[in-house]
Amino acid sequence: MANMIELIKELRERTGAGMMDCKHALEETNCDVEKAIDWLRQKGIAKAQAKASRIAAEGLAEVKVEGDLAAICEVNCETDFVSKGDKFHKLVSDVLDVTLKEKPACINCAREATKALFTDATVSMGEKLDYRRFELVEKSAEQGFGSYIHMGGKIAVLVVLEVADPELAKGLAMHIAANNPKFISADEIPAETIAHEKSIQVELMKQDEKLANKPAAMLENIANAKVQKVLAESTLSAQTYLLDGEKTVANVLKEKGNRVVKFIRYAVGEGIEKRQDNFAEEVMKEIK
Repeated sequence: MANMIELIKELRERTGAGMMDCKHALEETNCDVEKAIDWLRQKGIAKAQAKASRIAAEGLAEVKVEGDLAAICEVNCETDFVSKGDKFHKLVSDVLDVTLKEKPACINCAREATKALFTDATVSMGEKLDYRRFELVEKSAEQGFGSYIHMGGKIAVLVVLEVADPELAKGLAMHIAANNPKFISADEIPAETIAHEKSIQVELMKQDEKLANKPAAMLENIANAKVQKVLAESTLSAQTYLLDGEKTVANVLKEKGNRVVKFIRYAVGEGIEKRQDNFAEEVMKEIK
C-alpha cells in the first residue's frame, strides 16, 4: 500500500488528475507510471506535458557568462528558506565559477571539482545539498548569448543566437522561461515523439461519437492536424512571441535576420518530488 501511495502521489503531481483516476490508471497499467500517464491522456483525463512542471524541489538555477563560454546549472537544497539565503546564492555562484574554470565533462566530474564547496556549505547551512545538473555552451565570435533568471532563480534560461543581438536574445530568453518550448522548430521533433503523440490523439478520437463514421483518410488527416497543433505548442518557432503578442517567434527572427542556435531552460526541481508530509493520510482517506 505504501508503494501505491507514492505512485499515486507522483502521478497526480505529474498529471493533475484526481486521486482515484490515478489509482485506476496505475491498476490498469501494472503500476507503470509512464504508461499510466498515457492511459490518463488517452481517456482525456490529463494533459501530461502541460502538468509535468508541477513536480518541484528547492534550490536555484543560474547562468553565468565569461566571454564566449557560458554555464547554466541547478543546485538543490532541502528548504525554500535556505534557497533564498545569501550563503546558498554564494554557493551557486562559486559552483558556476569552478564549472567555467574546470570545464568538467560530466556531472560526476563537476561534483568532484566542487566537492570542497559543498562540504563547507553543508556544514554551514545544515542541509543536504546537491549539484544536480549543468551544461557548458561555447559560442563563436559572431554569435550572441542571452539569459534570463525568473523568480529569483526558480527558472533559468540560456539562449544562443546566430548573430549577436542582446535585446532580442534577452526577449527570447524571457519568452522561453514563460512558454517552456521543447524544440526550436518542427524539424527537431523526433519521429518517435510524433508517433507517440499520434497514438494519444487516435485514442481520443475513438471516443468522439462525431467521428465514428468518418472515412479512414479523413480520420488520418484529422489525427495529423491534432498532432501538429499539440506539438506546435512545444515548438519555439511556432509560438506567438511573448513580447509582441501577434507575430510568431519564427516571424520575429526572420524580420531580424537571425536564428536560434540553441536554448536551455532549467526549472528548479523538474522531476524531483517535493516532500508532502500529509499526502499519505490524504490518499488513505480517498481509497478506503
